[in-house]
Amino acid sequence: MNNLVIMKDQQAVTSSLQVAETFNKNHRDVLRAIDDLEKDVRNFAQMFLVTDLPDTYGRGRRAYYMNRDGFTLLAMGFTGKKALKFKMQYIEAFNKMEDQIKTGGFKIPSTMAEALRLAADQQEQLEVMKPKAIFADSVATSHTTILVGDLAKIIKGNGVDTGARRLFQWMGDNGYLIKRKGADYNSPTQKSMDLGLFKIKESSHVNSDGVTVVTKTPKVTGKGQQYFINKFLENNSVISR
Repeated sequence: MNNLVIMKDQQAVTSSLQVAETFNKNHRDVLRAIDDLEKDVRNFAQMFLVTDLPDTYGRGRRAYYMNRDGFTLLAMGFTGKKALKFKMQYIEAFNKMEDQIKTGGFKIPSTMAEALRLAADQQEQLEVMKPKAIFADSVATSHTTILVGDLAKIIKGNGVDTGARRLFQWMGDNGYLIKRKGADYNSPTQKSMDLGLFKIKESSHVNSDGVTVVTKTPKVTGKGQQYFINKFLENNSVISR
């Protein structure tokens, strides 16, 4: 648990092997989950880097390095109280490593004694820190936007009973999405846009009459993911049907 996050090419990253070990998962299953993400995530290469890492016998095997955004996407599917604890430890490790990189405070140990001292200090900080309230903080600075339905899955995976339809309805009832029927139905309100909770994805298609139809899909920003998850999980809310 000492080296959850490392610096590689001036970027804070973790490895699929470390994730598998920390979350007590088979590495093959972690690789399969990452491979599934590659099929659907357009900017996959910006978050994951395939590599070869030695196993316990020193033999090379396929693995991945991933940055904060890659870890966030992967860890969305890890649920339960124990998994939540590990997520929080990763978040703290990413934050600390990124702060060190930004401030120039990261120093590569020059001796084994320095390396052991640095590892001990990091472990002590992980053990004494008070965990943040919820996993939502892991996506606060994420550049990845997600659909409202995907946000509902994250919230439900952390113990709040909801679904996509109920979350859309709740957002409309509480002034985050436009509730009135019309062309802008379920679009973000001005309040939501001012808070930076959503981005709009526009797409177009030609219908059977030859008319070009433009559709606008609300996508939740990293800040929005944190905002909404905090709102429900802090109170252990249930989004009513």
